[in-house]
Formats: sequence, structure tokens, C-alpha cells
Amino acid sequence: MSTPTLFLVGASHRTAPLEFREKLALGLEAEAGFAKELAELSSLQEFAVLSTCNRVEIYGVATEDCALDQVAAAFCARQHVDAGEFGRFGFVARGREAVQHLFEVASGLDSQVLGETEIFGQVKRAYAVAQARGSVRAVLNRVFQKAFQAAKHVRTNTAVTAGQVSVANVAVDLALDVFGSLENARVLLIGAGEMARKSGRAFASRGAGNLTVSSRRLERASQLAAELGASVLRFEERETRLAEWDIVVCSTSAPSAVISAGAVRSAMKERAARPILFVDLAMPRDIEASVADAGNLYLYNLDDLGQIAEKNRLARVAEAERGRLVLSQRADAIWQQLQAQLAAGVSGGSCQAPEPAVQDRALRAVVFA
Repeated sequence: MSTPTLFLVGASHRTAPLEFREKLALGLEAEAGFAKELAELSSLQEFAVLSTCNRVEIYGVATEDCALDQVAAAFCARQHVDAGEFGRFGFVARGREAVQHLFEVASGLDSQVLGETEIFGQVKRAYAVAQARGSVRAVLNRVFQKAFQAAKHVRTNTAVTAGQVSVANVAVDLALDVFGSLENARVLLIGAGEMARKSGRAFASRGAGNLTVSSRRLERASQLAAELGASVLRFEERETRLAEWDIVVCSTSAPSAVISAGAVRSAMKERAARPILFVDLAMPRDIEASVADAGNLYLYNLDDLGQIAEKNRLARVAEAERGRLVLSQRADAIWQQLQAQLAAGVSGGSCQAPEPAVQDRALRAVVFA
């Protein structure tokens, strides 16, 4: 490779099933450790890591083609993922396609719930973290800043965000379908992060007046409870008192399930004919999948909510196409500028031979609409 190139390596809900995405989820410590490994790659000039419930994407500027394999190999090793499996479910993009993809991600056009706005903040946080550790420079700084401008333009000048377009709102609509009214429903939020905050606000806005928050960190649970006018449940009691709630929304960053099938079966015995609606917004999942067999209950995960949202997206499809046309034009313009910038940034680099498992497989390219 004679000229540095902009690239993207990743996997998302569009290419990977829920069970595989669980293996890819990066916690804060894992992401920090992964970033240190990437910083040691001599063939990698810049990088930023975007990790959300529905995607893990590494954006980079490389001086050698083998940098893409090295990034993928480092990620697979850290997450204990088979390189061949990542090759089947992952994707790569280079140059202008990588620019277009980031623009669509930041605008909510590549989201599981078309037009959702949470992703904009997640991309901004990923960029801020990369800035703080000094892993983004001239090229990625420009690409991300232009992505934010493009996303704001799309949200302002199209109706792609019209209607109930957040996962939290889809969850509330689902609860209304199950219970008819939320006035007397008891809602337990397990987790005290941004998704729990959005879920709590969404439930409160639709008439739910009995909210409870539970988190490993009691202080965070208390802060969110005060904001929502909710009560607090000690995290250690979440399973023993599960039968007290009609709706349980989980959104923790725990590495494994926090609600077991055994606890749910016990709760259902106490509730007799009264169902519980479980909404799992976490990645990896907070609720054991076998819970679905525990009786009179409803269990929905992120992919389930995405399928429900798909039914409501038709009204926004035309607006999304308008948005993609605008983003395509902007991607063309910025890519023309970046090509000259990359050509002026030629620098040496060397690659060690990748591990055989990586050498024998090629990430498949994805053509982004």
C-alpha cells in the first residue's frame, strides 16, 4: 500500500445474529485494553472504536493492507471469537464506502430502528474517547466531524425521525399492547445508564406511575430514581422480589445474565395468572434465553424489538432514501478532499504475517446502499 487508506472493520445487526453479537460486545475495560493493542500496530496511523448494543466497528487509517487483518485478529483474540466466524458475519469497507457508512450510522439510517437518535450520542462518545486517548488525528477528526454535521442535516431536513423511533418507545408500545393501560403497572428498570433513563422517561410519559430502579451501584440507582420520581430496589433483591413487578426492563452492562430462568419460574408461581413482560435491551443479554419457557410471560430482546419497529418504518422509508441521497453527496465531497490529504500523508509501515486462521480467511465486503 503506497498511500494511507481509510477503512472500517466491523459487524452489526445487519450482518450478525444476536447470539454472535453477544460475543463481540466490548465492556469499558475490554475496549480500553483493545485500544492499547491497536496503538501498538505500526501499520495503523489512526483508529476509533464504536461499540453499541447492535454493532462493533473499528474505523482506521492504515499504511499497509495487512492492518485490516491485524485489527480483526486482535479483536478476535481479545473476544475469544473464531476468526473464520468473524469472517462470515463481519464486513469491511474502504475509502468512500467507509465515509458513507459512518454518515448513515450517525444519522440513524443504519440502525435497527430506522431513524433512532440514540446512536448519534453513541458515535459522539466513541469519537470523544478516541480524541482523549490521542488515536484520531487529521483524517478521522475530519470524517467524524463531517459525520456529525451530515447527521444533523438529515435529522433537520427530513422526517426520518418522525414517530416512535427509539427502542425505549417501541418497548412502551409493546407494554401497552400487553396490558392495555400502564396506570397500575409496576415497572422495574434494572440498570441505571442512558437506556434505563430513556426507558423510564418513555414509560412515565405514557402513564406509568409506579417505577423502580435497581443497579449494582446503589448511588446511580438512587440518582436515576430521583430524576424519574421512582423508588429504589437493592440489586441483590432483584430476583427474590421479581414477582412484584408486571414489567421488567433490563439494560445493564453486565458480562452475563442478571435474571436467571430459575428466578423467573419462582416468580411466575407466585403470580398465578398474572403475566410479566420482560424487555431485554442489553448486549450481552441480561435475561437467560430459557426464561421464555417459564410460563405465563412475554420476553422480548433487541432483535425482537427491531422486528416490531420494522413494521412501523414504512412511513419513514422515503425520508430515509432522501437522507441517503444527501449523505451520498456529502460523502463524495469529503472523500475527494480526503484523497489528497491521505496522499500527502504517506509513511512507512511494516506488517508481521497474520495468524494462519486470519490469513486463510477474508472479511467479506458489504455494499452500502
